[in-house]
Amino acid sequence: MSPMTALVQTVSRTALRTTLNTTSFLAPRLAGRAAFAISLRPAGRSRLRPGESELLADARIGQLTVNGKSVVTHQWGDGSRPVLLVHGWESRASRLGAFVTSLREQGYSPVAFDAPAHGASSGRDTSIVEYREIIRQLYAEHGRFEAVIAHSFGVLATFFALRDGVEARRVVGIGGVAEFDWIIDAFRTVLGLRARIARDMRGHVERVMLPGEPDVWRRFNATHRPEEIGVPVLLFHDEHDDRVPLGQSRALVRAYGEGARLVVTRGLGHRRILGDPEVVAAAVDFVRQERQHTASEPRIEPGVRIEPNVPDEPNVPDEPNAPDEKVVRDAAPRPGSAVL
Repeated sequence: MSPMTALVQTVSRTALRTTLNTTSFLAPRLAGRAAFAISLRPAGRSRLRPGESELLADARIGQLTVNGKSVVTHQWGDGSRPVLLVHGWESRASRLGAFVTSLREQGYSPVAFDAPAHGASSGRDTSIVEYREIIRQLYAEHGRFEAVIAHSFGVLATFFALRDGVEARRVVGIGGVAEFDWIIDAFRTVLGLRARIARDMRGHVERVMLPGEPDVWRRFNATHRPEEIGVPVLLFHDEHDDRVPLGQSRALVRAYGEGARLVVTRGLGHRRILGDPEVVAAAVDFVRQERQHTASEPRIEPGVRIEPNVPDEPNVPDEPNAPDEKVVRDAAPRPGSAVL
C-alpha cells in the first residue's frame, strides 16, 4: 500500500484538509500532486440496484485493458447501429439501463462500460484520459456510433474523445460537466483547500496527463473548439441538480450555438433524471432523427422548458425563469418528471 493510499483511507476530511493545506506552504508541488491523486479516486463503488443484474445478464460481456486495469464492457443487440453509453463519476454502466431498454426496442445496439474503479472493473482510480482511451478502443471495435448518450463526468469525457478521432452522429448529454476547471474548483471547495493547491493540481495535470502536448488545460473542456465536433447535441439538465450546476450545460449551449438544445427539467436531480421515461423517450427520439446540421427540437410533452441558444456572455443567469428562456405552459407542472 502506498503512503498516499494509506493517507486516504485513514484520515478524516478535516485532517486531510489540514495536511494538504499545511503541505502546500512547505512543498507546493507535493501538495498539488497529492491532491490530484486523491481527486482521481472515487469515494466508493455504486452497487447494482434491483433489476440491473437482469439487464447485465442479457448483455455480452467483454474486457478491455487500460493502463493495466481491466475494464468490463457490455454489449446488447446484434451489433448494428451501435450507441455508446458513458456513465458518470461514482456510477456504473447499469445506471443507464433505461436507455439500453429503449434503444434495443428501436433496433439499436447499446454499448457500455464500467470505467476503472467503477462497477465491475478493476483499479482504484481513473481519469478523463482513461475514459477517452476506453471510448477510442470501443470506437475501433464498433465503428462510428449512431450516438453517444453520456451522464455527468461522462459528458466531459465524451467531447474529449470526439475531438480525438472518435465519430458519432449525435450526442446526448445529461447533467453534464462542461469545464474541467469546474471539477478542480469543486474538489477544492468540498475539501476546503487553499487556492494555491488548485494551481499546483493544474500544473501536475499538465506535466503528467498529457506531457509535452500544447493547450493541455483547455483541451479537457467540452466547450473547447466546438467546430471540431460538428454534430447535433441535445442536453438535459435539472434546474436543481445537486451535483453539477445547470450553468455547465448552459456553457455547452453557448459554445455549440445552433448545434445544441437544452431541456431543463424540474424535480429529477442529478440521478433520477436517468430513469425518467420522458427524458429517455426524448433522447432516443433524438437519436432516431435523420442527420441534420443543427440539433432538432426534441419531441417532449408540452410544459418542458427548452432554452434558446444564447451568445457567449458572462454571468448568464441560472434562475429558473430567466427572461430569455422559452417556457411552454400548456401542461400543469408535475414535480418529479421531465415536465415543468
